[in-house]
Amino acid sequence: MKAVIETGGKQYYVTEGTELYIEKLDLEAGKKVKFDKVLMANDEIGHPYLTNVEVTGEVVKNGKAKKIVIFKYVSKSRSNRKKQGHRQPYTKVVIKSIKVK
Repeated sequence: MKAVIETGGKQYYVTEGTELYIEKLDLEAGKKVKFDKVLMANDEIGHPYLTNVEVTGEVVKNGKAKKIVIFKYVSKSRSNRKKQGHRQPYTKVVIKSIKVK
């Protein structure tokens, strides 16, 4: 089965066994997670969401992504150069089942 789910303001195309790196969830590794916002499942489209589909997954780990460098520069102004970094927290989830009720 295949589905499109929405979490963290983004949409993901998933099948059973798919590994996702999504926005950080407040769950420990090994916990189950259920995605309620299912947009599509097996060519059935919701308006906006489907209510008869259940997508469940398991949290594998929480972590931080690689550091990206943010460089702010204003031309002709030597004192306004600014360099900073950012590491986005994420949660790795494995989709276990997609069930249509």
